[in-house]
Amino acid sequence: MKLLKRTTPLVVLALVLGSAACSPHSSDAAINGRVKAAIAQEPGLKGTTVWVSTDKKVVHLSGTVKSRAERAMLVSVARGVEGVQSVKTDLVVEAAQPKTAAKPQQKPAVEAPAKQEPAAPHYVAQGQPPLQDTGR
Repeated sequence: MKLLKRTTPLVVLALVLGSAACSPHSSDAAINGRVKAAIAQEPGLKGTTVWVSTDKKVVHLSGTVKSRAERAMLVSVARGVEGVQSVKTDLVVEAAQPKTAAKPQQKPAVEAPAKQEPAAPHYVAQGQPPLQDTGR
């Protein structure tokens, strides 16, 4: 009986410490660290800056990436980490800078010569001299 009294607190303490070590919070922190390390070690992702968070073994990636291929690679790397159940992403692909391609030269529009309006008719009343422009 004496042995049972001595070992019971040790067994209870072991159970409490064991369950605390397996809590979701510490597991999420460990997964988060492993995902960040895996991204940092991937040669194709050098210079990529993304935010990583983990909740209940679901990894959430957010930030801006240069291309769809880089986005796919980040998701693939995160999925490959031990303990990850799924990956959610809010990664935005940067808009590509428009290429300034030379536009073909357009030929200038050919303008038809302006039509000359006929001169205003001079009405001359019978027996009257025509009107003359005095320049005023």
